[in-house]
Amino acid sequence: MSVRATTAAVVGVLGAVVATALVATHLTPASAPTPTRYTVRVGTDTCGFGWPGDGRGARSGTQTLRIENTSVAGIEVQLVDPADGAVFLDAEGLGSGAAQTYRVRLARGDYRFRCLPADGEPETGPVVHVRGATHVAGAAPGIVPVTRADLIPAAKSYGDWIEGRLPVLLSDVRALDADVHAGDVAAAERDWLTGHREYEQLGAAYGAFGDDDTAIDGLPASGRTALDDPHLTGFHRLEALLWSGAPVTRALAPADALVTAVTHLQRVFPDSRVDPLDVGLRSHEILENALQFEVTGRSDAGSHTTLATIDANIAGTEHALDPLHGILRTRYPDLDETERALQSLRTEVESHRRADGSWQALDDLDHSAREHLDAALDRALELLAPVAAICQPRRTS
Repeated sequence: MSVRATTAAVVGVLGAVVATALVATHLTPASAPTPTRYTVRVGTDTCGFGWPGDGRGARSGTQTLRIENTSVAGIEVQLVDPADGAVFLDAEGLGSGAAQTYRVRLARGDYRFRCLPADGEPETGPVVHVRGATHVAGAAPGIVPVTRADLIPAAKSYGDWIEGRLPVLLSDVRALDADVHAGDVAAAERDWLTGHREYEQLGAAYGAFGDDDTAIDGLPASGRTALDDPHLTGFHRLEALLWSGAPVTRALAPADALVTAVTHLQRVFPDSRVDPLDVGLRSHEILENALQFEVTGRSDAGSHTTLATIDANIAGTEHALDPLHGILRTRYPDLDETERALQSLRTEVESHRRADGSWQALDDLDHSAREHLDAALDRALELLAPVAAICQPRRTS
């Protein structure tokens, strides 16, 4: 498993945390404010008892809800719109006898609790009418749950696009291999960059690439460099050899191995495909990986083409978002702003591309240019984070 694949597992856990944070703020009892407080009991025989506690209906604004699981099993609790099932709060993994406090800001409207026991049938609580203001600043957005079935067409569409790019990638690495065998280092460096940028656009699918991802784009082991790690293969091994001035003959075996790895990937990918559960997560994760590996310089093995890689990662993010538009258009009000932020980031990155097609080294950017780049990347990541949360399939029955 490559470093990037390992990161995917970590970020996958974070995605679940973000999903809850998107619709409600979890608070410890000590830090919970007290605008409108209720203790809500949930379980297999009751769902949402205690909200509202005054018998007259709740008021719009901030609700501080201490949710207590009275059952002997774990439970997931959602606060939903009775009409369309849109989720305003999602309390996941509430253990037997456990209690947690959540804060959610609500506008006027109808709401009810939905209780989803780990080993039981779902229950719904009574409909509660929240009185007061129709528009409340910072009110939780109700998100109609996404199901795995919703994501399957998006995953198939994305997988088809990846499958169509693999022949291009194979052509690129074959050209690189031919350059190395011809001893033409300058041509090999140009074709290396072309092939590496092509691969970096495919970032949302690396979870489906398995060991081929490590063989194609793995990073050196901890404490090693791309030049001295005896087990490293792929683009970064070749990068270190080509830009270090090492004899070109040392690159022959790694270039051949890269062609073999891409050929294998093209053959097996149609049978593996992209997991529908990963599509939304990866659309955020591509640039998150760019922040972790490219912006820090960890992935640079001597070519100093980090900005070219980030540019490819932006394109990869846009391709990952494309098949999700139908899901996000009615669920994410900042989708257009997200796409504008990606375009602004691309403009910032490509401003450092020279007229001859070469790229300025990241370390050569002055302080102002680096600040602009970091700000544009941070903004894009901030807007992409809810995509992973919205596209996390939620249980509704």
